[in-house]
Amino acid sequence: MSEPEQLAEDLWTWTERRQGLPATMRSYLLADGDETVLVDPLATSAGSPGLLEALDELAGGRVRILVTTPLHTRGAGALWARWRRDREVTVHGHRGVASRLDDTGGLATAGPGDEPGGGAAALALGRPPRPEQPWHLRRHRALAFGDTVLEVDGELRVWPRLRPDALARGTYEERLLPTLHPMADLAVDRILVTHGNPVLADGAAELRRACERPIWKRAELY
Repeated sequence: MSEPEQLAEDLWTWTERRQGLPATMRSYLLADGDETVLVDPLATSAGSPGLLEALDELAGGRVRILVTTPLHTRGAGALWARWRRDREVTVHGHRGVASRLDDTGGLATAGPGDEPGGGAAALALGRPPRPEQPWHLRRHRALAFGDTVLEVDGELRVWPRLRPDALARGTYEERLLPTLHPMADLAVDRILVTHGNPVLADGAAELRRACERPIWKRAELY
């Protein structure tokens, strides 16, 4: 696991490699005065002894840990437990996050349209809504995705995470893609993906292009 790398005045990221696809898992920290937002934070000192200490320094003031999908609960619980005694910290995500936490005392569940503060709003993805909830981070002009949007070979791609029979029935075009289009109309510069590299400029335009590109598929499923 890497230590935090600063990408902009208000933005840090760190990664971990794993077996399988997508091969890279990525986390983010965004700072805005006395407000800190973390997205899908990985939190282990394995391979990076200074990671937790670096996060201690960066995560100042009011801390909100945003989880994009229950599968990405990752280190949210560990960081909440680490910081709860010396700063205000909460975890926000789909109700399914609760089953992945040892202690739900810091969890405030969020659904589409909910705004837990810090300029963050949970968005609906799919019809009916999926457990994955992208986050619109207005103060940082950013969108944060879990699995559905990722970066591959320098381009954003959409990963529907649908079986071939569902794709053949048009589920992607009818139930998923129409919920991505409004996100591409938001005033965002950054697309923060948790698999691959983030987009740091012209994010809305790049998301529109992603919606027009062929979908990304995990080869072993097709």
